[in-house]
Amino acid sequence: METDAAASTGTPALIKRLRWRCRRGTRELDALLGDWLNRHSSDSDPTVLQAFDILLNQQDPDVWNWLMGHAAVPSADWQAIVAEIREHAGLAP
Repeated sequence: METDAAASTGTPALIKRLRWRCRRGTRELDALLGDWLNRHSSDSDPTVLQAFDILLNQQDPDVWNWLMGHAAVPSADWQAIVAEIREHAGLAP
């Protein structure tokens, strides 16, 4: 596993690990999360990538409900990520 210092730099190893963790088992969730990472892997602030990493620790039904707008996102760090995923996927009102 990476150290906190390595995780905070947005290293290629972190991106590779995040890409693997975006594979959730449902095509829809995989696509939504993977697409966000593809668009942000090279230019994201390391703190945003860390927030995304923590978001990926959450249970799939919770992540799905947040992305579909069925539940409020509990973390301010994740709200912008979820909102951007929803907007890019055409899910935002």
